[in-house]
Amino acid sequence: MGDPKKSRKKYIYGKPRRAWNEDLLREELQLLGEYGLRNKRELWLARALLRRTKERARALLSAPLEEREEAENQFKERLYRQGLINDTSVPLDNVLSLDIRAVLERRLQTLVVRRGLAKSMYQARQMIVHGHVAVAGRRVTSPGFLVSRELEDQISYAPTSPYANAPPATQGEGAR
Repeated sequence: MGDPKKSRKKYIYGKPRRAWNEDLLREELQLLGEYGLRNKRELWLARALLRRTKERARALLSAPLEEREEAENQFKERLYRQGLINDTSVPLDNVLSLDIRAVLERRLQTLVVRRGLAKSMYQARQMIVHGHVAVAGRRVTSPGFLVSRELEDQISYAPTSPYANAPPATQGEGAR
C-alpha cells in the first residue's frame, strides 16, 4: 500500500526520452500556457493516459476477430463516456490518431473556462483549488479532474461559494 508521505509518480512511462528535443520543448511549453498547467508533470500524466488508451486500442486491433468485436464495442463506449471520442461508430484506427489535446480538453480546469465560469485558465485553476467549483453538486478541488460526458453539464459554482449568489455581471471575476 505504501506510506502516504511517499507518493509515487502517476505517469508510469517517465519523462520524455529525448529531453532536449527543441520541438518537443516548444510544444510542451505552448500546451502548458494554453491549458494553464502548473508543471510538466500534469502534461506527462495526460500523455500517460493517452498512451495507455492507444496501447489498449493496438492490443484490440491485433486480437482475433471473434474476441475483438465485443471488447472493441465496450472500449469505444468507455472512450465515448469519457469524452475522448465523439461517436462510438468510428473505427478503432481513429483512436490511434487521438491527440494530447483530447485529454486536456476533458480536464475540469478547461471545462470551467469553456463554460464561462472563469475568464482565464489561471483563474479557473484558482477557483477550483479554493473550492468554488462543484461537479454534480460536489465540490472538486483538483483542476486535473477528468470530467465524463454525463457530468459535463453539471459543472457549476459550489453552493457555499460567494460566486453562486453573485449577480451575473460579477461572476467569473476572481480575487485580485
